[in-house]
Amino acid sequence: MTTPEDRAPLLVVDHLTMRFGGLTAVDDLSFSAYCDEITAVIGPNGAGKTTVFNCLTGFYKPSAGSLTIHGSGEALRVDRLQGFRIARRARVARTFQNVRLFGGMTVLENLIVAQHNPLMAASGFSIAGLLGLPRYRAAERAAIERARYWLDKIGLIERADMLAAVLPYGAQRRLEIARALCTRPALLCLDEPAAGLNPRESAALNDLLLAIRAEERIGILLIEHDMSVVMGISDHVIVLDYGRKIADGSAAQVRADPNVIRAYLGEDETDPAGGVVFVAPAEARDQGRAAGSRGSAPGLRLDGPESA
Repeated sequence: MTTPEDRAPLLVVDHLTMRFGGLTAVDDLSFSAYCDEITAVIGPNGAGKTTVFNCLTGFYKPSAGSLTIHGSGEALRVDRLQGFRIARRARVARTFQNVRLFGGMTVLENLIVAQHNPLMAASGFSIAGLLGLPRYRAAERAAIERARYWLDKIGLIERADMLAAVLPYGAQRRLEIARALCTRPALLCLDEPAAGLNPRESAALNDLLLAIRAEERIGILLIEHDMSVVMGISDHVIVLDYGRKIADGSAAQVRADPNVIRAYLGEDETDPAGGVVFVAPAEARDQGRAAGSRGSAPGLRLDGPESA
């Protein structure tokens, strides 16, 4: 794999700032993401990770800075596009923290509706579809074929005619990823895809994302708290804390960075008797209490395996 210095980036985030009144959620953030790479954006709760995704996908307009997608021979300023044009023109697709499937549609229909733009174009914005003209029928067959391709890839082809709402949670997560891929993105943005998954499902997710990277040759931008996922598959990791970038590098570099350890696990302070007292941030303490006898809180382990 060529190094980032040898090729043009797919996404360039340049001095991105997002303010909500007096609160700065993202503060002067810059980074690049590349094709054929998985770039993880991590950080404690409230660090600004999902805000970055919302700026990239048109939900928010940045207060300052720019987001540029390089593809198809042109550079597109995503922050200047209308939100509904981003998926088609910039070829950016995303999933969400909470599952957002069409529960009343079948599994197959969820993937067909993701191909709305080419189907509408083929239908002449309804006329050709109403008349059943050959151009529209060919586009419809292609949409069904692509949907079935991704259902096979994620192991849900046998459940194509089931309602999406009755799928197990892990299968719904995979279906969301497949729906995003049906839009043929250049950049796939995944917001906590491993949330709520058990270890076996998280391992299967790792395999799926690595296969997507290898076979589709696209960029993947990943927000995740499960460090076994982040450290296991990421080529590049960016760490945010209170909206600011505190680390940027490989999984191994980030895992050993003292600023990252401090953000996740707190700082050492010396007590009056001369001993060292470990002071964890409030998030870590709260999650630790909730974890109880199950061990350390999720998202606070930085000792996952290195990316291959």
